[in-house]
Amino acid sequence: MVTWDRVCDLVSVLPEVEQGISYGTPACKIRGKLFVRLLEDGERIAIFTHEREALLATAPQTYTVPAHYTNYPMVVVALDTADPVELSELLTESWRIRAPKRLAATLPR
Repeated sequence: MVTWDRVCDLVSVLPEVEQGISYGTPACKIRGKLFVRLLEDGERIAIFTHEREALLATAPQTYTVPAHYTNYPMVVVALDTADPVELSELLTESWRIRAPKRLAATLPR
């Protein structure tokens, strides 16, 4: 099972990641902009993605979109069923979405 500590380890390799708080829970930010946060239950995270529909279709037990995220390019990821390799890729995508363009361009694809 992936934990919040593991999420933090996965994003620690990305440039300029800051640990912080968002809506009262632990979060990771890039230049002050949220890109992943632990939800209140401590078992799920919210991330930004351009692949929301594909994720929902392929793994509905892992990926969901609560009503309050409908208008945002975000998904909620259940850590207990998340694949660590896929999650690492999604966290990098979330970082890229939120990072300034010049900084995002410095990270190899």
